[in-house]
Amino acid sequence: MRTAEIGQRFLDFFESKGHAVVPSASLLYNDPTLLFVNAGMVPFKHYLMGVEPSPWKRATSIQKCVRTLDIDEVGKTTRHGTFFQMLGNFSFGDYFKHEAITWAWELVTTPQDQGGFGFDPADIWVTVLGPGFHPDYPDGDVEARRTWLEVGVPADHIQGRSLKDNYWHMGVPGPGGPCSEIYIDRGPRYGAEGGPEADEDRYLEIWNLVFETEDLSTVRAKDDFDISGPLASLNIDTGAGLERIALLLQGVGNMYETDQVYPVIAKAAELSGRTYGADHDDDVRMRVVADHVRSSLMLMTDGVTPGNEARGYVLRRLLRRVVRAMRLLGVEEPVLPQLLPISRDLMADTYPDVLTQWERVIGAATAEEETFRRTLSSGTTMLDTAVSQTRAAGSGTLSGQKAFQLHDTYGFPIDLTLEMAAEQGLDVDRATFDSLMAEQKDRAKADARAKKGLTTSTEAYTQLRAQGETPFLGFTDLSVPTSVTGIISEGRAVTSAPSGSVVEVVLAETPFYAEMGGQDSDTGVIRASGFDLDVLDVQRPVPGLVVHKVRLDGDLAVGDRVEADVDAANRFGACQAHTATHVIHAALRELVGPSATQAGSYNKPGYLRFDFSARQGLSDELRREIEERCNEAIHDDFEVTDTQMPLEQAKALGAMAMFGEKYPPIVRMVELNGPWSRELCGGTHVPTTGRIGILNLLGEQSIGSGTRRVEALVSTDAFHQMAAERTLVNELTGILKVQPDQLTDRVSKLVADLKEADRKLAAARSKELLGRVDGLVSSMAPAGGFDLVAATVAGVDGADLRRLATEVRARIAERPAVIALIGGEATRPAIVVATTGTARSKGARAGALLRAAVAPIHGRGGGKDDMAQGAGTDLSGAEKTLRLVAAELSALH
Repeated sequence: MRTAEIGQRFLDFFESKGHAVVPSASLLYNDPTLLFVNAGMVPFKHYLMGVEPSPWKRATSIQKCVRTLDIDEVGKTTRHGTFFQMLGNFSFGDYFKHEAITWAWELVTTPQDQGGFGFDPADIWVTVLGPGFHPDYPDGDVEARRTWLEVGVPADHIQGRSLKDNYWHMGVPGPGGPCSEIYIDRGPRYGAEGGPEADEDRYLEIWNLVFETEDLSTVRAKDDFDISGPLASLNIDTGAGLERIALLLQGVGNMYETDQVYPVIAKAAELSGRTYGADHDDDVRMRVVADHVRSSLMLMTDGVTPGNEARGYVLRRLLRRVVRAMRLLGVEEPVLPQLLPISRDLMADTYPDVLTQWERVIGAATAEEETFRRTLSSGTTMLDTAVSQTRAAGSGTLSGQKAFQLHDTYGFPIDLTLEMAAEQGLDVDRATFDSLMAEQKDRAKADARAKKGLTTSTEAYTQLRAQGETPFLGFTDLSVPTSVTGIISEGRAVTSAPSGSVVEVVLAETPFYAEMGGQDSDTGVIRASGFDLDVLDVQRPVPGLVVHKVRLDGDLAVGDRVEADVDAANRFGACQAHTATHVIHAALRELVGPSATQAGSYNKPGYLRFDFSARQGLSDELRREIEERCNEAIHDDFEVTDTQMPLEQAKALGAMAMFGEKYPPIVRMVELNGPWSRELCGGTHVPTTGRIGILNLLGEQSIGSGTRRVEALVSTDAFHQMAAERTLVNELTGILKVQPDQLTDRVSKLVADLKEADRKLAAARSKELLGRVDGLVSSMAPAGGFDLVAATVAGVDGADLRRLATEVRARIAERPAVIALIGGEATRPAIVVATTGTARSKGARAGALLRAAVAPIHGRGGGKDDMAQGAGTDLSGAEKTLRLVAAELSALH
C-alpha cells in the first residue's frame, strides 16, 4: 500500500466518524516557540490549551513535520529522519478515551479490502500508564486498560509503563494527560520477545493516543510536574507516524526503503555508480541524500529560502549536506536538479503545492548548489589563507577556531578542512572545533528553552484571553473610550500597578494596531484619570489578545475608565507605507513574473522593505520600470477596498497569502484595482493609492540564496530623499564645473583617468620587477649537481615574489635549476622555492627543500614539487636559510 494511500485511508476513516478534514499547516507555522512544525498537534495547540475556541468539535489531519535536532545522526541509523508526516485525530471536548481507543483498533485491524490497515490483531501490543507512578493515578490508567480489553487486546499484550513513557505534556505549563501507545510486533528477526518493554526495535510504535485531562501548572521534567486541576474540557490528541505504518505495510526494513523515499536513494546510486546495501559509509550518504532532499523540498515549498539565519540556515545546511554527500559518493556535477524532481513527483499526490511552487523551489535550490560549489572551489583559497597565517605564527596545527569559522561562516564541511589541511602538512585542532560545535548546540538548546519560556510567560496572557477577545476598532476609529480589563507586570496578571512601572495593559476594545503582517505597531496615548500613558509598543502575544506596553505616570487598576487615542499622523504614514508594499508586490509580479512572491516585509511611516523570491537581481532598467509602474499606480489613484470572505473563496480569486501565516476560515482580502493586487491582509491602508503621494525605490540587494530585498521611501520621506539627492547633484556640478546632464560623463572620465594611472603604476612596477630577472639569473651558482639561484629580494613579497621566481625559472628552464628567493619585511619574511623539470628529474622537490630550510627564519611552508612557498617571522635568518637550500641540493648529488 502506497504511503499516500495510507494517509488518505486515515482521513477517510475519521471523516466517516464525523471529523472535519483539516489540511496540513505550513511547516513555517506562526508559533514563536518553534522553528518548524515538529508535531501533528501544533496547529491545534491553541484550541487544546483553550486559548482560542476550536472551529470544530472533531478534526483529522496529515501534518507535515520537520525536526532537526539530530541532523548529524541522519543516515547513520535508520531511525533518524528530519521530515516526517503525522496522522492525527482530535477531539475538543467531544468524545474521549472509549471512542479514541475503539476507533484506533477498528482502523488498525480492519482488513485492507474493507478500508483498514489490516494488521493482524495477534501482532498488536499496547501500553498504558501503569500503577504507582503518580498520586493522581494510583492504579494507573484503569479506563484505558479496560477499554483495550473490551476491544479484544489480550491482557498479556497490555503493558503498564512509567510517566516517561505514557504521560504526555508539551514540556511547559498547559494541558497534559496519560497516553496509550500502539505497537506492532515485527517478529523475532528484529529482537527479543516481551513486548515494548523488552525491545522497541522489534515492537515498533505506530500510534500514540493522548488523553488530555489535566492542567499542569509547573513542568520540571517529563516525569516531574504539578497538576493544578482538571481541564475545562477533556481532549483527544493522537499522532500516528505515517512513515512507520508505511514501512510495516510495505514489508520493508526501515523508512528509507518506503515508496516516498527509496527512489531518491536509487537515483543517488545510479548517479554515483554505487550499490545501496554494499557499503555502510555509502549507505549512510545515500540515506542522508534521500532524507535531506525530501525535507528541503517541503521546506522550500512552504517558502523557506537558503540563508544564514534560523530557518534559512537549516535549509542551507540540508542542501549542502546533500551536495557534499554526493561528492563523497564520487559525483562532481550538479545533483539537486536531478534529485529534487524525484521527490517532487513522489510527494505531489499528498501535497500538490510541490508542483505549483516548483519553479521557485528549483530556482532557489539550483542557486544554492551553485553557491556551495563555488564555496567548495574557493575553499582552497580560504584555507590557504588560514594555513599561511598558521605557518606565519610558527604552528603546525590549524586552530579549531579557524576550522569552526570555515564551517560556521562559509558552510565549509569539517571533513573537507581536515582533508585539505593534511595535504598541506598541517593538523587541525579538532578538540577545540568539537568544543565550539558543542557550545553552538548548547546555545541552540538554550534558545529553544528560552522560546519555551515564552510559552511559560504566556500563561498570564492565556488567562486574560479566556475572558474574551480584544476587539480591534482601529479600521474606523482612532479614539475610543474604553476600560482596563487586565494588567500584566513582570509576566504576571495583577489587579493594579503603581506609578513609574512599565506594564502591559489590556483594554476592553482598542483602536491601536498591534505589530503584525510586517506593519509596525501604532503609537499614541492612553488617557487615564489625571495622567496620560505613552504607548511604547502594541503586540498580540496570543491570538485574539492585544496588549499595550506603557510606562505609568500614575497608579492604574483593572476596571479604570480610559480613552485610547492613536497618533493619527503616524497611523496615516503607516497606511501609506503598507499600501505601497502591496503596490510594489503587484508591480514585481507584473514585471518580473508570478514567481516573485512575497518572502517577508516591514513597513512603518515613510519607509518599507519588501522581500521576494528571485534567482537573480534586478537590472537598473528593470528597477526603473518597477519604480515607474508603482508611481503610475499611485497616480491612477486606485481605490483600496477590503472584503471579508471564506478563505477558499479568496484563494480562488487569486489572493496572495504569506507562507507560514495562520488564516482563519473567514479572511480579509485587500484589493487594489481588482485583480491587479489581491492579498490576504489584516493591516491598515489608505483609501486610494493616490494618498501614498510618491514612491522612491532606494535599492535592491540579495539577502540570501533565491531571495531579494527592495527598500523604498514614500510620501514626504521620499520627497526629502529626492531633495537631498538634488542638492548633492548641484554640489557636484559646481565642483566639477559641468551641467547636470554632463555629470555622468565627467565622473566617468575621472574614474577612467584614475584607472589609467593605476595601470601605468602597475606596469612600472612590473617593469621594475622584471628588471631584476637578469641579475638573478647571472647570480646562478652550482650546488652539487644543480644550478641554484638563491637571493634575498628586498621589498618583494607574496604574489610578486612567486612571479619573480616563475620568470627566473622560465629563463633557465633547460637547466637542472632551483630558484630560492626570500623577500618580505623584517618580521614577516616570505620564501618561494621553484624547480625546473630537469631538476625534478634529478630528485629536487620544491616543497621538501622549503620545509628543510625554513627554520632559520622561524617559518613554515609547503607546496608541490614544482613550486612551494612559506612565511616566517625573522628575516635575519635569510642567508642561513638559503645556505640550507644549497646544502640540501648538494646532499642530493
